[in-house]
Amino acid sequence: MPKLKKQVIILGSTGSIGKNTLDVISRNRSRFSVLGLSANSNTRALFKQIRKFKPRYVAVTNIDKARELEKKLDSKIKVLKGDKGLARMVAQKSDIVVMAMGGSSALLPMLKAVEATKCIALANKEALVMAGALIMKKAKQKKVAIIPIDSEQSAIFQCIRSKDRSFISKIYLTASGGPLKDISAAKLKYVTPERAINHPRWKMGKKISIDSATLMNKGLELIEAMWLFNLPADKIDILVHKQSIMHSMVEFIDGSALAQLAIPDMRIPIQYSLTYPERLSSGIQRLDLTRFKNLTFEKPDYKKFPCLRLARNAAKLAGSAPCVLNAANEEAVKAFLDKRINFTDIPKVIGKVLKKHRLVKHPNLAQILEIDSWARGEVKCLF
Repeated sequence: MPKLKKQVIILGSTGSIGKNTLDVISRNRSRFSVLGLSANSNTRALFKQIRKFKPRYVAVTNIDKARELEKKLDSKIKVLKGDKGLARMVAQKSDIVVMAMGGSSALLPMLKAVEATKCIALANKEALVMAGALIMKKAKQKKVAIIPIDSEQSAIFQCIRSKDRSFISKIYLTASGGPLKDISAAKLKYVTPERAINHPRWKMGKKISIDSATLMNKGLELIEAMWLFNLPADKIDILVHKQSIMHSMVEFIDGSALAQLAIPDMRIPIQYSLTYPERLSSGIQRLDLTRFKNLTFEKPDYKKFPCLRLARNAAKLAGSAPCVLNAANEEAVKAFLDKRINFTDIPKVIGKVLKKHRLVKHPNLAQILEIDSWARGEVKCLF
């Protein structure tokens, strides 16, 4: 008897992760069916996806765009509007919800997804940074698997077999170093948004590209890894590995280490998150190590990239500190992209807001949302 197709909802289907997820699904139509797709406002790309994958539900958070799209679609497809519409779609029973939305806006949909799905394939790190304790507790209660999509977290997930974390000495998250790795610290002040977005390895959205340039992305991943793998901050290190071949590594107490290697193609971790615990042929280029003369590894420069230090400090403080870090970073990145502040002002802004914050050790959801709003307001008062 053939297996039933897994019903998949993709939040953020028009972004890079969403598009790659649909590419994986298109190669495995006998295993997956698209139940729902969502976008913020890119209805042109969404319309093409709808025609190809024929989902039952479509959610568009921009209400005007949602109304325009609804007029073009068959009445059999339910168009859900705004944040409430997105919540309604996520509440539908599904096998997998792919969290490909960027930023803090994914927090409430993710909490809603935990109520309705069997598995969350996670490409959004901000939700766990803001409210890791709440999300992981709820996922455990509901017996919902959270499987990471980001290549570094997926690598750790693949290398860790046992649930007993006492066997782990340390985990290493790798970083490409971003587009500004070889620029002198003195010149960082003059970096333009256009230069900072130009990542040497990955094609990503503007916000995550800036996070990669400041290395805040690795700081957020450090906090995310604490929750995903139930490890303290001092057991997580960062390695700069510009070839992006070794995606992360786990070191065990006996001195052995396991690493996951692959060409830099996001479809590999995406497919694994959808098929876990199975592995399927991907049709993706194989890794040929003879093509690489050297695989290099070095420590990140915390002085040149202070966002990484700010993130590690927030991770150690825990409680509400990571929420403040994330909110202040999002607002500072927006200001940089709008050319209201310099590149080197991003960590200065975040540091000032963190310094003003009074730590809440065990915040509830209402407190997290209030603290997030407070931090954003504080950033806006600085310029």
